[in-house]
Amino acid sequence: MLRPRIIPCLLVHDKGLVKTQKFRKPKYVGDPINTVKIFNEKEVDELIVLDIDATVNNRKPDLPMIEQLAAECRMPLCYGGGIKTAEEAKSIFCLGVEKIAISSIAVENPAIVAQTAELVGNQSVIVVLDVKKRILSRRYDVWTHNGAVNTKKCPLELAKEFERLGAGEIVINSIDNDGMMKGYDWELIREMRETVSVPMTALGGAGSLDDIGRLINEHGIIGTAAGSLFVFKGVYRAVLVNYPDRAAKDALVMNHYQV
Repeated sequence: MLRPRIIPCLLVHDKGLVKTQKFRKPKYVGDPINTVKIFNEKEVDELIVLDIDATVNNRKPDLPMIEQLAAECRMPLCYGGGIKTAEEAKSIFCLGVEKIAISSIAVENPAIVAQTAELVGNQSVIVVLDVKKRILSRRYDVWTHNGAVNTKKCPLELAKEFERLGAGEIVINSIDNDGMMKGYDWELIREMRETVSVPMTALGGAGSLDDIGRLINEHGIIGTAAGSLFVFKGVYRAVLVNYPDRAAKDALVMNHYQV
């Protein structure tokens, strides 16, 4: 039985967890392992962990950290950051990570999507598209390297290509809305939802459970990911790891089951 997933997204920077705004101003929010332990207790649906230093610093994935995270997680874990080859993706998968997220390398070398799918299975290959809207335009571009490089490529076209190559899921991440807690980019999500048939997760901008509820109401079986929403509390953004309890979560998703 498929159902919408409510997914915390954690960013690793200098071995600590941070939260950004529009991919800038990283604010320290805690220790990765301790945070995973808290999310275990809260019975989260799934967890995304992205090492935002690895690709920018041309560094390989931190395998000891990933192994520790995978050993601690009681929920499905998706890891991304620094992966350059399908073989590296497989080595991470073998540590107990259920999903492998690739981004910059997929845009640079789309063949890695098919190669990784062959090694670990389509359902475990996730492509993350970091997207920014053009100024005075309705068009979007895909950016890489933590929003430093504009590929000038259309996210919809790339998503279709990655689906054809074997990606099992697309994560669409709005740079403009990242950390702002003012709601998702609803137009971007709608366009992407109409473009791909594989599972999709939306990230960037969720500021309340109402935003998650709206996303589920409009798009049904979808991944609803958020960062700030699950690590901050209140108008002063005090650090507090949180997640909806079972009753609140069921109220958000109860009408959107699919056999």
